[in-house]
Amino acid sequence: MSEEQTNNIFALDIGTRSVVGIILQQHGDRYSVVDYVFREHRERSMVDGQIHDVLAVAAVIQQVKEALEVNHGPLKKVAVAAAGRSLRTKRSEVAKEIAGRPLLTRSDIVAMELEAVQLSQQELAEELGDEEQTNYYCVGYSVIQYLLDGEQIGNLIDQRGKQAGVEVISTFLPRVVVDSLISALKRAGLELKALTLEPIAAINVLIPSTMRRLNIALVDIGAGTSDIAITSEGAITAYGMVPTAGDEITETISQDYLLDFSIAEEIKRQLFSSEQVEFNDVLGFEQLLPSKQVINTIQPAVQKLAQSISEEIMNLNGRTPQAVMLIGGGALTPTLDTWIAEIIGLPQNRVGIRGLQINQQVDFEVEVDQDFDGPESVTPIGIAIAAEQHPVKYLSVTVNQNTVRLFDLQRLTLGDAILAAGLNVKKLHGKPGNEINIVANGKELNVPGTHGFPPTVYCNGEEVDLDSPLHEGDDIEIIPGEDGIDATVTVEDIIVTPEPLEVFVNENSFSFPPKIIVNGQAVHKDRLLEDRDKVTVTLPTTVQELFEELDLDVNMFRSKIIHYLLNEEEKRLEFKQADIFLNGQIASLRSPVQSLDRIQIQETGPAVIRIKDIVPEGWDNPNQVRVVFNDHKVIMDETPYTAFKNGVATTLEEVLEDGDNIEFKEKKDTTLLFNDIFRYVDFDPQQADKSKRMIITVNGEVASFDTPIRDGDHLKIEWH
Repeated sequence: MSEEQTNNIFALDIGTRSVVGIILQQHGDRYSVVDYVFREHRERSMVDGQIHDVLAVAAVIQQVKEALEVNHGPLKKVAVAAAGRSLRTKRSEVAKEIAGRPLLTRSDIVAMELEAVQLSQQELAEELGDEEQTNYYCVGYSVIQYLLDGEQIGNLIDQRGKQAGVEVISTFLPRVVVDSLISALKRAGLELKALTLEPIAAINVLIPSTMRRLNIALVDIGAGTSDIAITSEGAITAYGMVPTAGDEITETISQDYLLDFSIAEEIKRQLFSSEQVEFNDVLGFEQLLPSKQVINTIQPAVQKLAQSISEEIMNLNGRTPQAVMLIGGGALTPTLDTWIAEIIGLPQNRVGIRGLQINQQVDFEVEVDQDFDGPESVTPIGIAIAAEQHPVKYLSVTVNQNTVRLFDLQRLTLGDAILAAGLNVKKLHGKPGNEINIVANGKELNVPGTHGFPPTVYCNGEEVDLDSPLHEGDDIEIIPGEDGIDATVTVEDIIVTPEPLEVFVNENSFSFPPKIIVNGQAVHKDRLLEDRDKVTVTLPTTVQELFEELDLDVNMFRSKIIHYLLNEEEKRLEFKQADIFLNGQIASLRSPVQSLDRIQIQETGPAVIRIKDIVPEGWDNPNQVRVVFNDHKVIMDETPYTAFKNGVATTLEEVLEDGDNIEFKEKKDTTLLFNDIFRYVDFDPQQADKSKRMIITVNGEVASFDTPIRDGDHLKIEWH
């Protein structure tokens, strides 16, 4: 009769030093130990809870299995636990609407718990991403609290309300730890039924939910690792691990007394119960020593182990716990509990070694060694119980030729497998084509590329959807989708190009086509645009913009005001060069224009004001002297005054500017000299032929540049 045909629960505690197989039977809330087998590894095939030699470990598992099968028939499925090496934990919470639904059952609650665990697994897969992909498996979980309508409650079974929720803490271990366990089981002809973590298994046996309001640290000290679990406020709040344990003490004994490791291990076990130990060292010398002497020798190593465990407890708990429970074979290390109490700051009676004697739910139907009901028995029994209370069952599939194991929920899909493989479905979807961002006439426009294509998923060679159901052994291949096409756009794709503006200016027809500017450069409307281009398409909309297109100086249509001093009197002059008429009406530079408008420009004044325009009354009658220069008549207008601009003598043609100080002063001597003629004629005596002699005459008489001239004189310059 196999275990499937009975209510037997088969569990294995695969430790660093030994393998314990146990068969339990459940009777309601109680469990009974039906049988157990203990076998040690012949060599150090496991280190720190990690299998280093799968074949050697599988051989020991095979021995345990066969020994149990003698009395219990073929054993096919087994529950196991893993040590907390490289442990990761995550918290997650799930809530369900339950209004109008039947009373909650145990199956409903387990489904919610597993959904919360799945959420943690998804978060971890996304966190690890492509770098570590399937490197972590869920190996167990503990319920932190149940919630009913937002309030904490002890049990959800048969409860009614609007919303039920559960918060769990899930634990994950590296794939190499789990895969090596599964490989060893397969070689021994066993199938993994359920997987848990060693401290989860132990805490379910030693610290029932009624005790979890106490802040207790449970430490499972094996040979290679010391696994830690913390309870507080009614829940298991943290898990941790120290990669040192009993083997550290064994190594010390081996080194100090020159012993083979296996002999040193036997001596270590005798220290707890014997007053003397006897052994032969590697040199063949027989020794008989008091146990106290050996205990004193190992004190530095024991203190170091206690220090590591205490530091991890404080790190996980954040404060000194109320008590510390020690289990596992390493818990029997002499003085370890004393050192932990001293280091962590607890009274000695708050740190104790615990076995199954404090658990009233476990009975023994088989005779056991006197030590098996001690700390060594807690973990294997806890593994079996955890397999029933919090089962984490797995199915195996391949995703892109990589093996992926998922804990078995009520309904798994291909999407779950892809997620567990560490593949982000969003990243597998083809990326959208690059978008183009453009500023068109001051407005930001986004032109998207085409959408990327979804990935193609095959299961066992057939194309399927991501929500297709998943089965044991499925072979999944996912091909990433192709990227979308980058956006392309021209000017005319995003802006409607207007018709040219047709207007008349002083009866002349002008056509103004729309001006297309991209990043300051004129372009054609079929110009392909690029990301961050700035585009403007404009037509003249006002008289000023139109005149600027015609290169007209718009200042000629603006009134100008000049303030100046004239012979110490403040003056103000306002003038404008031209007026604008739009369709017969007076207009301004800001007036809007549209096609077929008629514009007239009417001059109203000079472009600038000159000194001659502001000569005071009575000073504007010049003296005229008429002469003949080189046979040409010349009229010399000679004012009887001199003009000064800002204190400097100037001509009447000088431009008047705002703020100028203009003065007119009467000339004392109005006599004209020969050289004054050069102000009225285009003649430069410096450009004459230097090889000839210049002759200056006035009325035929030889003269010079300083010779006075009068009305009617004849002036000549000749070269001989």
